[in-house]
Amino acid sequence: MEPIRETMKRVVNAPAFSERYNEMRREVLEHPGVQKFLEENAAEVDKNVVDKGLGKLYEYIYQSHDCNKCPGLGDCINTLKGFEPNLVLERGNIGIAYTPCRLKNQYDNKRRASSLIHSMYMPKEVMQATLADFEPDASRMEAFRAVTEFLDKATGPDNLPEKGLYFYGKFGVGKSYLLSAVANELAEMNVKSVLVFVPEFMREMKQAIGDQTLQEKVDYVKRADVLMLDDIGAEAMSSWTRDEVLGTILHYRMAERLPTFMTSNFSYSELQHHLTYSQRGEKEDLKAARVMERIKALTEPIKLDGKNRRN
Repeated sequence: MEPIRETMKRVVNAPAFSERYNEMRREVLEHPGVQKFLEENAAEVDKNVVDKGLGKLYEYIYQSHDCNKCPGLGDCINTLKGFEPNLVLERGNIGIAYTPCRLKNQYDNKRRASSLIHSMYMPKEVMQATLADFEPDASRMEAFRAVTEFLDKATGPDNLPEKGLYFYGKFGVGKSYLLSAVANELAEMNVKSVLVFVPEFMREMKQAIGDQTLQEKVDYVKRADVLMLDDIGAEAMSSWTRDEVLGTILHYRMAERLPTFMTSNFSYSELQHHLTYSQRGEKEDLKAARVMERIKALTEPIKLDGKNRRN
């Protein structure tokens, strides 16, 4: 039987193998990424180093770079999904280091941003809102400008404008959508937001008395970096939820100068009228005025109008 060493020598020296090897070597050395690497490391890389590292160079060129061969993160063709190869020198030899690719960074950033937004009873489709998809027509331009001014002033969790916005108008004009879009923009700045659908929240607060979680839930909401109260005025407000829940939250945020956003179908004056009458029909002007004073201290009113975009 022919010794294995002699067999390998005969195969390697065969014309067909030599031709394929030279073709592969030429293809590798013509790759722009390889050429750049060799230029940057010309003082340390000679022909012997290249020949020893040809396998690594070949592995490098047939993978995706800057996601140019991948339609999406889930269809990544690289050895490590979501990571792109970079040529490196390791103790005088050519090696490959893998770093997160552009698509993986985008995915990770999106997941991180999502973790900074806590939604309480808000619809999932609303939570995916973006300012890029908000149509600032004439009836909504004032709201769009107010939002961009707020975001321009916000540079991070430690530098936020003290005053938020109060969006009001008829059903379906984009008030809730705009809240979520702002929350997503703030998340890109590492700012945490809590979005609360007020009618459902108030119903849960009544139940929280029984399971002794009321204070914990109120404290969580009132201390949010940015609080967004959606659809205030749509709930059947009792004296207790108005004064002990909503009033407590607003008083804390006013004292701590924490930005607060709200949406409502009511203007300021209409909301005050709504807050004046309890479920029992009792008229409580002073208590309603006290809550409204806090709302006015925390927000600037902006009307949204236009067509109903839910239809």
